[in-house]
Amino acid sequence: MKKVAVIGLGLIGGSLAVDIKREFESSIIGIDANPENAKKALELGFIDSIATIDKLTDVDMVIIATPVDTISKIAIDVLNIVADDTLVFDVGSVKVEICATLANHPKRKNFLAAHPIAGTEFSGPNAAISNLFCGNVNIICELEKTKRQIANKAFDIFDKLKMEYKYMSPVEHDRHIAYVSHLSHVSSFMLGKTVLGIEKNEQNIFDMAGSGFESTVRLAKSSPNTWTPIFTQNKQNLLTALESYIKNLIEFKNLLKDNEVDKIHQIMEETNHLRKVLKGIK
Repeated sequence: MKKVAVIGLGLIGGSLAVDIKREFESSIIGIDANPENAKKALELGFIDSIATIDKLTDVDMVIIATPVDTISKIAIDVLNIVADDTLVFDVGSVKVEICATLANHPKRKNFLAAHPIAGTEFSGPNAAISNLFCGNVNIICELEKTKRQIANKAFDIFDKLKMEYKYMSPVEHDRHIAYVSHLSHVSSFMLGKTVLGIEKNEQNIFDMAGSGFESTVRLAKSSPNTWTPIFTQNKQNLLTALESYIKNLIEFKNLLKDNEVDKIHQIMEETNHLRKVLKGIK
């Protein structure tokens, strides 16, 4: 890959740029809606130049790593001008909307819908790190709609970065990811909100917060600019997940209120099955 453009120079886009630059010695072109982000990425050295979308007529690959509510428009703009053999892929965590939007685009064959399951609670160019994707699952949607020779460019990258693969339809992806990712972020944000609302002394939070609290609210440090559009674009699946979650919280509250010790213990014991389900996850 001689010339790779990365649109969105935060955690995911920046980390991809870091690894691709290292593994393929590619020239990385950076594009970001925030000029300061682009400038910082250039200073950090994981991009080689700053450009605008209209300049992407002769690149080998374009990676779209922007908030999910902007991906569709950007993808259309990019597909309208890239060469016939250029790969364009996104890394967003909501897939139904973008796949539907691009379904009839004349260059749909150039586009690959991807979602590497990786990240941290940090954002911006400073959050970009090496080997973020190593050993993590990358969900691919509608692979059959991407021209094989073009898709192979993506798999060259994914294989070199040691990603694993799972294939889903956009509908399946959005439903499952609402349960295992989006719901956990809502839970973390709301736990953080609850504690901040009850415990007004921030020093007490700092002094008494153990590793359990810290790990549970870690995701609440994630960027609202990233997660607000994710929640709204996957609204129906997330609402379904929230209904079940709230039901379980109310059940636990009532059991605690009624001092149903044995039932509380039983619920936690049954939930310990997660030890087996999640065994081996990093």
